[in-house]
Amino acid sequence: MNRKIAFTLVLASVAAGSAFAESPRTETGAFQSGMSRQQVQAELQQHRRSGIDSFADGYNPLREFRGTRTRADVTAEYIASRELVSALNGEDSGSRYLARRELPRSVGPQLAALPGQTD
Repeated sequence: MNRKIAFTLVLASVAAGSAFAESPRTETGAFQSGMSRQQVQAELQQHRRSGIDSFADGYNPLREFRGTRTRADVTAEYIASRELVSALNGEDSGSRYLARRELPRSVGPQLAALPGQTD
């Protein structure tokens, strides 16, 4: 009985270990930074001197944000896009709406030609 349990544990560990055999990294080239080490260190020191603690509970990155659009502009844009938003958030995820609409054509219709004919 103990041999069966041990054998099962060995098989399970082999199966679990083989799942992580491949490296998750897919890119082949080496990383090329756009900044030198000294530039990165200087930027870090400047951030530390600014007194902003981005890990603090009271940190609010939008505190100083000021929008450039008026409330009326945003409301008008919402009303104009209401049909599209409703269709894309519907039960079929907008597939019926997208199938019915006419797509803009960048080129004219292309027709098949007989072999050997050009233009």
